[in-house]
Amino acid sequence: MKEECLAAVKIDQDLCSRCKVCYSLCPFEAINEGPEDGKIRIDIQKCQVCGICYSACPVSAIEMAYYKLEDMLDQVLSVPENEKAVTYFRFEDTGNQVPPGHGEGRAETLVLMCRGNSPNDSEVMDILTDQGLSGQRYVVLRVPCAGRIPTSFIFNALHSGMKNVVSIQCQDGFCRMKEGTNIETRRMLLGMAVIEQFGYRQGTIKVVKYSRKAVWMSKECVGCDKCVFICPYGAIKAEPFSSPTIDAKKCVGCGACQMVCPHHAIQVKGFEFDRVLSSYQGAAKVLRMTGRRPTILIFSCQWSEFSALDHPDELLKGKNALMLEIPCFKSMDPVHVVNALRQGFDGVMAVVCSAKDCKLQDGRDAAERQLEVLYRYLKKLDLLDRFEMHELSPRCEGEFNDKLEAFHKRIASLPSVTADVKKGAE
Repeated sequence: MKEECLAAVKIDQDLCSRCKVCYSLCPFEAINEGPEDGKIRIDIQKCQVCGICYSACPVSAIEMAYYKLEDMLDQVLSVPENEKAVTYFRFEDTGNQVPPGHGEGRAETLVLMCRGNSPNDSEVMDILTDQGLSGQRYVVLRVPCAGRIPTSFIFNALHSGMKNVVSIQCQDGFCRMKEGTNIETRRMLLGMAVIEQFGYRQGTIKVVKYSRKAVWMSKECVGCDKCVFICPYGAIKAEPFSSPTIDAKKCVGCGACQMVCPHHAIQVKGFEFDRVLSSYQGAAKVLRMTGRRPTILIFSCQWSEFSALDHPDELLKGKNALMLEIPCFKSMDPVHVVNALRQGFDGVMAVVCSAKDCKLQDGRDAAERQLEVLYRYLKKLDLLDRFEMHELSPRCEGEFNDKLEAFHKRIASLPSVTADVKKGAE
């Protein structure tokens, strides 16, 4: 990451009251007090853009480039009553304009979830059913950390017509932002107590714990036990006469096991090999049909880039490109990179966190070894110039754009990938 960058998190010193609430809550010790002037400052090199400080500031002195609360509320309330929407976007300032659909019939249940451990659509429906909300119209708001949602946002959502709020948080001990789950759990408990005093029914606000885990397809397992040796968290145990077992209390869903399994017998829920494969295979055909070049596939760790993952139409506008999310660098399967080029993508770009910023640091060495293998194989196929990997962070606005523009320009100068793939195969 650049030493100097356009910081995504800033403190307005004219508004700051020096209360130090942000200082006390920051899980990464990225906020400090000036020894001479007493001003509160953010160390952008340490900041992980979790938003906990932003949501806790009592005077709104902290500014963030992503997920502004007023814009999130407008987006949530603009969903028509006959739709459910997954709002994964970076919201821009809307000024005083009334968003489309505002005031019309809309969803009754607001589902908040952390991007690191978010269930898929069918699982959300199951969770709502378990909470007695089966059949309710709902809207999903997915953010980098549950801890960046303040109680005022919940109160405003309820006041504006939402009937239920379900906060799906990482299980205790699995928060990628260290303290986000604990902070938000306390806020939700406080919010429940407050709204009941104003006549809201008990259970209007619900807290659900959920974390994405690895799952077995036991009939595919051949008992090689590679997953046992590769798991950096000791979550997989070898068994003498059966497939290995997963300890759900230890599994963090990093995907290291999935990447080394030769038969795809163990996979991270929501990021299964065939699911990812079908996503870019289908897209490759569609993108080639446009006749525009180059076609580009981007794999991005969900922590290294926010704006493009949340609002790809905006960031990829004008480019024949597809963006796919991966849970961690350790789950970036080299097979997908090679296969994407064989499917017709002219270039593949990967965006991951640096070793310092990685939310699941244990086992990173295994991912780096896989990357070395990928480089050697691409070189053998004469495709090495069609792949790039960058270590980025959402703390610096515009870095992803710069890297993508440069990559797009370079790949556009190369011939169609078909010729290179054929030559490499020979």
